[in-house]
Formats: sequence, structure tokens, C-alpha cells
Amino acid sequence: MSRFIQAKKITLSLLALYGLALVGCSASQALNSEGVRLYQNGNYSQAAEQFQRAIASNPKSSNSYYNLASALHKNGKLYNRQEDLAQAEQLYNQCLEYDGNHAECYRGLAVLLADTNRPDAAFRLLEGWASRSPQLADPRIELARLLEETNNAPQASARLVEALAIDPHNSRALTALGRLRESAGDTQQALADYQRSLAINRFQPAIAARVASLQAATGALSPIVTPPNGTRTVQQLQPSVRY
Repeated sequence: MSRFIQAKKITLSLLALYGLALVGCSASQALNSEGVRLYQNGNYSQAAEQFQRAIASNPKSSNSYYNLASALHKNGKLYNRQEDLAQAEQLYNQCLEYDGNHAECYRGLAVLLADTNRPDAAFRLLEGWASRSPQLADPRIELARLLEETNNAPQASARLVEALAIDPHNSRALTALGRLRESAGDTQQALADYQRSLAINRFQPAIAARVASLQAATGALSPIVTPPNGTRTVQQLQPSVRY
């Protein structure tokens, strides 16, 4: 569904501002790390407990709200627990109250809305984000993802082109556009998109494999970049309506 955030980076300015809470921040990071480990082992309920403790340690950590939402989302889908899905939705929104451009949180919430038969709300969520943050490529990439999943490849491609106009060096947008073009049979352009993506981010083994396969199929001689292989309850806020 989405990746977890462990929040390992603390800038000097944040340390100065929140120096008195440094122990809490360190505790929150450790609890999030343990929660991620439990989640990756399939222990979603135990992971959620760690993320709840992380929030208690640092109630303004958007990453901890996101992590807890992701664990409950997963648990809700796996065991058909509607109460977990409802709480996950609330937590995704709480995450966005603390970080209005949290890309992973927008992605998780859009997936949850689609999972609960509200695709229109998912589109409103992401379109609203794109409108509020015209300087960011991420909203358009997430919209493209949703459009592709609803079988609207032309509009998905258009959104990715918009994302690349904002950030020409966005490897995610290039990879996604390459996949769409490959699916449409435009293998030469797909190969070029994949290669540009790998030149920016070489840690994409699946894309490196696609480049090798397409080069073998087309006889292209362009160089291959060889890569190594390579979430965030519970304070009660009144979240904004985004969808």
C-alpha cells in the first residue's frame, strides 16, 4: 500500500527549537522503528501499539500518524475490520493536519477511499492537493497513479507530463511514464524514460531489468545504469474536509 516513515533526520534548527523534547523525539523514532519491524513481519496489531506509543511520545509527528494509519488500514483490509478502516481514515487526515504535503499520507488515504468504494472522493482529495500545491510534482504523480488504476491511461500520461514540467528530474514520474508508454507499445520512448529515471535514481532494480529486456528486444545500445536493490493516533484534532 505505502511505505513507512521512520523520521531519522533532525535538522539543527529543529534541534534548537525542540531541544527540551529531544528525549521524546528519540523515543518516538525508536518506537516507530520497532513498529516498522513488526509491520514488516506481519504483526500489524503489535505495530499499531508501537505507533500509538510514538504518538504519545511526540503528539505532533505527522510520520507517526501516517504509520499508525497504515497499520490499521492493512489490518482492516486483512480482517475486514471496518472500525480499523474508519480509524485509519481519521489518522491519515490527522497526519495531513500536521504536514499538508505528506505524499505518502495522501497516497494511503487515496487508496483507502478507493478501497471503501469512494473513488470520486479519492480524486477530489488528490485534485485539491494539486490545486493547493502547484509547485509540487507529487500530487500529479499520485493522480496519475489513481487514473492508471481506473484504466484512464491517457489522462494518467498527461498528469505525468505535467509533473515532469514541474520537476524534470523526478525519477518516479519518469518511471511511471515509461511504464505507461511501454504498455501502449511505444517501447523506444519507454526505454528512454526508464534510462532517464535510472540516471537520476539508480536504486531501481526492476527498472534496470526492464531496460535490459527492452534493449535486448530492440537491439538498442544505450548504456544501462546498474543499481543495487533498493508509515506515521492519538490526539484528537478536527481535520479539514479535503474530499
